Amino acid sequence: MPTYQQLLAHNKAWASKKLAQDPEYFSRLVELQEPEYLWIGCSDSRVPANEITGTNPGEIFVHRNVANMVVHTDLNMLSVLQYAVEVLKVKHIIVCGHYGCGGVRAAMTNHNLGIINKWLRNIKDVYRIHRKEIDAIEIEDTRVNRLVELNVQEQVMNLAKTSIVQKAWKSDQRPHIHGWVYDLHDGVIKPVFEIAPGDHIDPIYEFDDL
Repeated sequence: MPTYQQLLAHNKAWASKKLAQDPEYFSRLVELQEPEYLWIGCSDSRVPANEITGTNPGEIFVHRNVANMVVHTDLNMLSVLQYAVEVLKVKHIIVCGHYGCGGVRAAMTNHNLGIINKWLRNIKDVYRIHRKEIDAIEIEDTRVNRLVELNVQEQVMNLAKTSIVQKAWKSDQRPHIHGWVYDLHDGVIKPVFEIAPGDHIDPIYEFDDL
């Protein structure tokens, strides 16, 4: 059996198992989507949001891209963010990176990688800001992992800079923004940064007419 057909077979087995356990499972899912969380994670296939958090379908709204970025010109991410905050009214947004991230590692080099250069430049900006700290680390993997943490922190800040989040903070006192890093070696998530609703950031980024 071709590998892609195995995916379809696994799907049928999973659906049958769910129905056997709970005949109304899919009926409830189709009528309601009220996730408490928005997950912005890396596209890496080893970091599936539902799997590593133990959440079920319908419990976590997911957006993934290379190196879990929050880029102010990315209409895909902004559309997901707006829907999650304004329609689904999520209470928490999680930016989750992972140690050893290939996108972060690539951003620390001078290699010309084609179209992804434009995306990785956003990570290079984070490296530039924290270059003194990162370059003082002797071991390459440790340098990469520290930039992974700093990149997550910067993406949390980028969320706080959006009018979408600031408007929800002002009207509803939500969402809480969390920065996490997942360790592939042991499967454990490490919280590294967070911003609570209404926390102040640099005033130049705070809107006064929301």
